[in-house]
Amino acid sequence: MSTIDEKLKSLGIRLLSERLRRNESREIFAARIGVSRPTIRKMESGDSKVLIGHWVAALDILNHVDDLDAILALPEDLFIKYDLSKSSQTRQRARRRS
Repeated sequence: MSTIDEKLKSLGIRLLSERLRRNESREIFAARIGVSRPTIRKMESGDSKVLIGHWVAALDILNHVDDLDAILALPEDLFIKYDLSKSSQTRQRARRRS
């Protein structure tokens, strides 16, 4: 089993666990997301063919859609951060009128 398959399987198990913790049937959860019961079953089994839009809808229902911001997040550039802090510290004045 590849690393990708393992990650998808783990994600599916967490989705199943969260659905059961909320005491929702596959039918109800599928209706809330707008997909079929077989799609939920595929998601919970880690099927790689499930559209990412379905995953985003599931994360939204589970109040985890903000977690997507961590995926491919821009790295923090310390040089830019330093320059911004320095520019905010210098006092700026309006030009004299001629």
